[in-house]
Amino acid sequence: MPVFFDTNVLLYAARPAMLPGEEGKRDIAIDLIAGEDFAISGQVMAEFYHNAVRKGVQRLSHDQALAWLDRLSEQPSLAVDAGVVKAGAAIAERYRISYWDGAMIAAAHELGATIFYSEDLNDGQTYGAVKVVNPFKSVMH
Repeated sequence: MPVFFDTNVLLYAARPAMLPGEEGKRDIAIDLIAGEDFAISGQVMAEFYHNAVRKGVQRLSHDQALAWLDRLSEQPSLAVDAGVVKAGAAIAERYRISYWDGAMIAAAHELGATIFYSEDLNDGQTYGAVKVVNPFKSVMH
């Protein structure tokens, strides 16, 4: 059964430089990608591209981001359709989280993932059958 990655895991692995204090996150993210059977959604891929090429010290070029998208497209992925949008909205309302996080949790449910790696939600909290794990908690300040 695959795990589900939030966009931040992929960004930490892909970016060539990290901000001070975040260097350990890159190593953790690379290890997760290499060692886990993971799944993502179209939303995660879109967020990855958008955030990866934004201006800033950590940005990727368009071609670098597309190369990552090519690699990511080899993983199980769920398209965002009306059902995912509605399920994400319901999860967001029920748990009082952002719609975007709710949509990722809905995608994780649909893909059969029981672990959702993210630093944006409460470590250890469960959303139905999906448990959030913050893989970066050991390096956070």
